[in-house]
Amino acid sequence: MTSPTVDSVPFAVDTPDRTGSVALRPKDAASIILLDRTSGTPRFLMGRRGSGHAFMPDLYVFPGGRRDPRDHALPFRRDLHPLVTERLLSGSTGRRTVTGARALALAAIRELQEETGLFVKDAKDEADLLLLRYIARAITPPGNVRRFDTHFFLLPTDEAGIATTDLRDSEELQDLRWVGLDEVPDLNVPRITQAVLGDVKTLLDTDPTLPYGMPVPFYSMRYGRFVRTHI
Repeated sequence: MTSPTVDSVPFAVDTPDRTGSVALRPKDAASIILLDRTSGTPRFLMGRRGSGHAFMPDLYVFPGGRRDPRDHALPFRRDLHPLVTERLLSGSTGRRTVTGARALALAAIRELQEETGLFVKDAKDEADLLLLRYIARAITPPGNVRRFDTHFFLLPTDEAGIATTDLRDSEELQDLRWVGLDEVPDLNVPRITQAVLGDVKTLLDTDPTLPYGMPVPFYSMRYGRFVRTHI
């Protein structure tokens, strides 16, 4: 395993809500970035969180959420690519197991189905994890009303056979839409989400085949500032 190394200056992200408890421990979470490249211009699936949410209300985000204990037991057909598993275990301070790393990916797919109605499963209702790329990790700064250790996975719709029109709003996400990079400034998007989209753009520009095992940007708090490192 490798350790995170600082490769950039401190990166400013969303200002913490100081009314929250600074003692909150981040909860494991997973988010999935669906990439539609069928038209030649990359588009990403995003939805608006409801105004009643305590965390990030009315903001446009990727599908995702907290990892549940039951995610460990969800069925799957093909496992994560070994290089993805390796990156997920890197920087985990020895707490995470291979089963725990897989549960994050299963959580991302489960949340996608619950929030959008889209499936990444076969006829036996088993998830296919092999196509997932691990492309970013971010820990919510102390002081927010909720804190998450979020792992971002990327999945091209053409590889997964996902129909881009089969969307269904949910209580978690409304106004589901495919968003191009040029449209992001017109939406109310968290700055950390903008940062991750920037990482995805760099990856697409560097190697559109989206290879497994690329260094993963890691956004976390260090010495009172939110910084970007690599895992």
